[in-house]
Amino acid sequence: MELNQETLKKAYNYLSKDSCLNHLIIRFSQEIDILERFNENYSLALSYLIIEQQVSFKAAITIKRRFIEKIDKLSNNQIMNLSDKNLQSIGISFRKATYIKNVFKYFNDSNYNFNDATNQEVIKELTKIKGIGVWSSEMFLIFVLMRINIFSKGDLALMNSLKINYKIDIKDDSKVNPLIESWSPFKSVASLLLWKSIEERYFFT
Repeated sequence: MELNQETLKKAYNYLSKDSCLNHLIIRFSQEIDILERFNENYSLALSYLIIEQQVSFKAAITIKRRFIEKIDKLSNNQIMNLSDKNLQSIGISFRKATYIKNVFKYFNDSNYNFNDATNQEVIKELTKIKGIGVWSSEMFLIFVLMRINIFSKGDLALMNSLKINYKIDIKDDSKVNPLIESWSPFKSVASLLLWKSIEERYFFT
């Protein structure tokens, strides 16, 4: 089952039994854009995720805009061959410049079928690329492959939203894990709602 408008409606109906998520559905259901970060170019999609790693939301937007301007009309092969210095000139660190080029090289050489792979297989494959960890792989699953049942416990904003909205100790797996599992098979939609909550500073009280 993939994330689309039809499954989004089913997810809202299912998740509305959770009083917190129902509160967020009422507020944000018309604002959730499932295609907001979709990109059919996997190399670009992962490059944007690399840029987002460990920087503020505002900084990521600025650097992504500069990156988009820098690579405008360039082929994947041309992007792969950009110098590290060229990428650093727009605010991308040397390490991230290397990681981005690793991603383009991987997809240049690979014919891996991500659409037919399970979630765990996708994570296992992507984390072979130096610079791509579990978090980036999970974001790829949600926003690019449109997988419907992903929750990233490694996402700080998501976990912070969980802490504020549910008033629980996010270090206590005995409380966190059953809550997350209660949203299956629509964990990705719960994630979208919780992200929106933290972005808009609108919480369940």
